Amino acid sequence: MQMRSDNAAKRNFREVKTLELRTLEYFLAVAREQNITAAAEALHISQPALSRQIKAMEDELGKQLIIRGARGSRKLILTDEGQILKRRAEEILSLMRRTEDEISGSSETIAGTVFIGAGETASLRLFARVAKDIQKSYPDVSYSITSGNAEHIMDHLEKGLIDFGLVFTDVDDPRYETFPAHTVDTWGVLMKNDSPLSEKPFIEAGDLWDKPLILPRQRGDRPLLYKWFGKPKSELNEVVTYNLVYNASVLVDAGLGYALCFDRLINTEGTGLCFRPLSPALRSYGTVVWKKYQVMSKAARMFLERLKALSYNNLPD
Repeated sequence: MQMRSDNAAKRNFREVKTLELRTLEYFLAVAREQNITAAAEALHISQPALSRQIKAMEDELGKQLIIRGARGSRKLILTDEGQILKRRAEEILSLMRRTEDEISGSSETIAGTVFIGAGETASLRLFARVAKDIQKSYPDVSYSITSGNAEHIMDHLEKGLIDFGLVFTDVDDPRYETFPAHTVDTWGVLMKNDSPLSEKPFIEAGDLWDKPLILPRQRGDRPLLYKWFGKPKSELNEVVTYNLVYNASVLVDAGLGYALCFDRLINTEGTGLCFRPLSPALRSYGTVVWKKYQVMSKAARMFLERLKALSYNNLPD
């Protein structure tokens, strides 16, 4: 019985066809528009032809991807399998567009897009200086910035969706190459101007032990912050976690709590908010990371080389 089962599995595997990129684009259009007619208009094909493509995709995968709306409703809903395919299709098409971009230029020309991942940090100014310098000699080089926390950046590196990233956590993985960016971000507290703590030039851990806290979601930041607090998570009043500092600033402005974040990310002038650094000082250091043995475009390699040179010239005194 086991041998027959294995043979059947192998036969089914051989019979699975590779989904065409065009079909993936059709599916993403339907997922985006949530309506077959609107998607067909956006794709400039007929509605019956698009419906047949989606049905053929479902038959090929053996899974329902879209739930048709109830009578009277034209809105389409993705199934769990449809959500998975949507996410993977976006990654596949993004990687294909990047690959086409990398090989389309001539061997004498440096052009194309450099794909960079970075969190919210003023240290991105270092990248901006390199980009501005390259722009003078190579105006056909452009840039795509993906924002996210370290987990997000490392995931995009693993999938080949970005060339390199800037993170503020240690990268101890033999699959990656790194070098220090020699940039420093200082932690502090974003609060309302009328907060009692705003009178202090620095914020100490004890000042926040009984306060409602808005903390970053990134796992790598948590041990650093809890060590500074001198207390475990269970003894702190953590009311919200955030991924984007701007969103955290909106919550602070609404009076929800005190946000811990990097300095120089929110211009507090005229906002009713203020930033106070921590005491003792808490700092995070930037690391540039990319996948070992990764094949990069000429533009990406040049950017990385100039970034490395500039970062070492940026050594603190």
